[in-house]
Amino acid sequence: MYFLRGIFDRIVLVAGIVAAGCIPSFIAQYRQRVGGRLDQVLQDLAPFQQIADQFHHGSLLELIQHHLASPDATFHNEGTAIQAMVNSAEVLKLTLEALNTDLFHQLMYLTTNVDLFFARATWDIFAPSFNLTAESVVFAVIMGTLIWLVFLAVWNIISGFIRILTAQSSR
Repeated sequence: MYFLRGIFDRIVLVAGIVAAGCIPSFIAQYRQRVGGRLDQVLQDLAPFQQIADQFHHGSLLELIQHHLASPDATFHNEGTAIQAMVNSAEVLKLTLEALNTDLFHQLMYLTTNVDLFFARATWDIFAPSFNLTAESVVFAVIMGTLIWLVFLAVWNIISGFIRILTAQSSR
C-alpha cells in the first residue's frame, strides 16, 4: 500500500505542476482573444466615429442619441447596435485592464469574472505550453504542491476509512 501511494503521489505531484504550469499560457491566450475582439469592435466603430466627427462634434454619444431619437425603426435599431458596440468596447477595455497585472491577480479575476464565451473559444484552440518565467514556475510549483496535498489528504482519509472498516470486520 505504501509503495502504491509513493508512486501515485509522485505522479500526482508532477502532473499537478505540469498542469498548473499550463494555466499562465491559457490566461495569455485568453487575454489575446479579448484584445483581438476589442480591436475588431473598435475597427467596427471607426466609421461611426468618422460620422460623429463630421456631424456631431466628434461625440459618438450624440450620434447614438440622434439614431435613437429617429422615428425610423431601422435607424433607431442602428443606434441600439452602435450603443451595444460601445458598451462591448468598454467591457473589453476593463477586462484587458484587469488582466494587465501579475499572474495571481489575473487568475483571481478570471475565477470571479470569466466570460464563458471567451473561455470556451480559448479552450477550443488552446495550445498548452509551459512558460519558464519566474512567476510561472513559482505559480506551477505552488499550485502543483496544493494539488498534491489535496491528493495526500484524500488518500489518507480513504485509507483511514478502509483501516476502520477492516478493523471492524475482523472483530
